[in-house]
Amino acid sequence: MLSNKTFKIIHQIGNALFLRGLNHSQSGNISMRIGNKIYITRRGSMKGFLEKSDIVTVGMKESANDKIASTEMIVHRSIYNQTDAKAIIHCHAPITTALAFSRDEIIPMDLEGSIALPKIPVLNATHATASKELAEKLPPLLIKYHSVVVKGHGIFTMGEKLEDAFHYATLTEYISTILYYAR
Repeated sequence: MLSNKTFKIIHQIGNALFLRGLNHSQSGNISMRIGNKIYITRRGSMKGFLEKSDIVTVGMKESANDKIASTEMIVHRSIYNQTDAKAIIHCHAPITTALAFSRDEIIPMDLEGSIALPKIPVLNATHATASKELAEKLPPLLIKYHSVVVKGHGIFTMGEKLEDAFHYATLTEYISTILYYAR
């Protein structure tokens, strides 16, 4: 069962992603793993205005609730099954998404970015949304880099806590913004 504490952090992060412009009203997804349960945003939910009913509980294997969970459920589950992640964020950060069209990787120019995320790979996937391809290719990249951009689709980050995944998502967009302005 979804605890108030778990809901509160998912709600806060969803709201912050929306207010920072990293997601439009119904884009992106957020999940947390606690034990063998994954708490993930519902398909089509408004991340800036999440209600408890917008968080779906699924297991580490396919379940009936997968049909109402985020379309990226297959990717989140694969990341959890192949890494030690406890939290995942996928957002459609506009500057990062735009910058990735012309790059195979994002290398920060700024000091903070270069320390925390010295390289952010850009994955050019044939099927960039909710695909087995992403489910296979993202986990090993996230283990090494914590933040990966899927060309034309946005950022995936993972962390030990949701706050860590949020840090990597916002830092990725910050790095991309500096690169954009420096251009």
